[in-house]
Amino acid sequence: LVAPGTGAKAKLTPAERVLVTVLHLRKIAPMDLLAQLFGVTTPTISRAGQEVRPLLETHDHPISASTARFHTPSDIAAFLNHSKIKKAC
Repeated sequence: LVAPGTGAKAKLTPAERVLVTVLHLRKIAPMDLLAQLFGVTTPTISRAGQEVRPLLETHDHPISASTARFHTPSDIAAFLNHSKIKKAC
């Protein structure tokens, strides 16, 4: 994470960086799908993981793999439709 006002404008908020890292570590979606969903590039997702992973490890927050796997936005939509989870928007 960078000090406020320094460097290039962050493409992901700190909360989004934590979220994409946890989603990737849980193996829910590959980096390219996460990048597509968050409107950034795959290297941005990778950098977020490089920043956040050590923090999770330092604070003893192990992340276990999920049984759910998504490869396309359609996979996510089908899962949400099947599980009757209501969309936020």
